[in-house]
Amino acid sequence: MIHGRGVFALTIIDSGDQIIEYKGEIITAKDAQRRVGRSTAEDGHTFFVNLDDGRMIDGAQGGNSARWINHSCAPNCEARQQGDRIFIHATRKIEEGAEIFIDYQLDVEGRRTAALRRMYACRCGARRCRGTMLESRR
Repeated sequence: MIHGRGVFALTIIDSGDQIIEYKGEIITAKDAQRRVGRSTAEDGHTFFVNLDDGRMIDGAQGGNSARWINHSCAPNCEARQQGDRIFIHATRKIEEGAEIFIDYQLDVEGRRTAALRRMYACRCGARRCRGTMLESRR
């Protein structure tokens, strides 16, 4: 487990399989900004997932165990949007007992200061770890 609780496969999952829906309250980006300061998430975590139209799903409000999926720079899953819903799909075969990972590719506005980079440092241990959970700006 990299950070937080983690989610683990209870059985073998084949590449392409839909694993779980990321559930929670759908809110505006402005509401998400307000919630960051007074986060109701457990252990100081926030659980926001972006939707294509700029809204977000707040997994801390009415969410499920999908909110505990950890980040890795070498993920075995990806998030796919279908309408107002996000589903987690395996990108390769996952063995029973293995941890499920996605690449967060966090999009944070503003300058990437040293403090911000420390806050979103990656500790996944992947051979080609980017060192950050933030999206690449190339």
